[in-house]
Amino acid sequence: MKTVMITGCSSGYGLETARHFLAQGWAVVATMRKPREDVLPQSEHLRVIALDVTDAQSIAVALASAGPIDALVNNAGIGVVGAFEATPMSFVRKVFDTNTFGVMAMTQAVLPQFRERKSGVVVNVTSSVTLAPMPLAAAYTASKMAIEGFTGSLAHELGAFNIRAKLVEPGYGPSTRFTQNTEFKVDELIPEPYQGFARPIFAAFANPVMVTKETDVAEAVWQAVHDSSGQLRFPAGPDAVALAQVS
Repeated sequence: MKTVMITGCSSGYGLETARHFLAQGWAVVATMRKPREDVLPQSEHLRVIALDVTDAQSIAVALASAGPIDALVNNAGIGVVGAFEATPMSFVRKVFDTNTFGVMAMTQAVLPQFRERKSGVVVNVTSSVTLAPMPLAAAYTASKMAIEGFTGSLAHELGAFNIRAKLVEPGYGPSTRFTQNTEFKVDELIPEPYQGFARPIFAAFANPVMVTKETDVAEAVWQAVHDSSGQLRFPAGPDAVALAQVS
């Protein structure tokens, strides 16, 4: 039985991905900042572990507790929507700490065991904002674009050890807690001079033509983990797939 470690499993894409891998017969190490076992099906093949991807000691303890794994899914992330001018740089750094440096730290920590076994896969979950520029998401986009470049380069050097690196790019998921997983309400980051610009954008968000469901992302992660074709990017959700076809 193979084992996957998934970060950010308390809700949204991470939670559904953990469910999907469990249903497909994998052992799952589901990590959360504040562990909650009640959100996942009871299973002898499931372990729920505390993990803060911004804390080196937390990463070391979680990986030691997990034992050998076959796949790492870096899903944990922080959302931010708002005018960049109004976004405190302290919060921009916090977004990067989780979305960018947290992903890098988790990846670096797991690579020695993959390299020694000459086997393993790292799947980094980014966003469709990397496929086409989205307004009012400059800081968030920057944090995810960094991981796109990181993963593309990493895939080359890891290939020499039979380790794969993949990207999953979800579209707009209004059913997730994306805008709640932040310390600022959206309206706090839209000062008066930007309100006229922002109004039609938020109206479009409220009535999207296509959306991404949690199951779309779980299936894309499953595909990425099993892919041996050399494909790097896996858009997830009909809106992301459409953007990928024109980008």
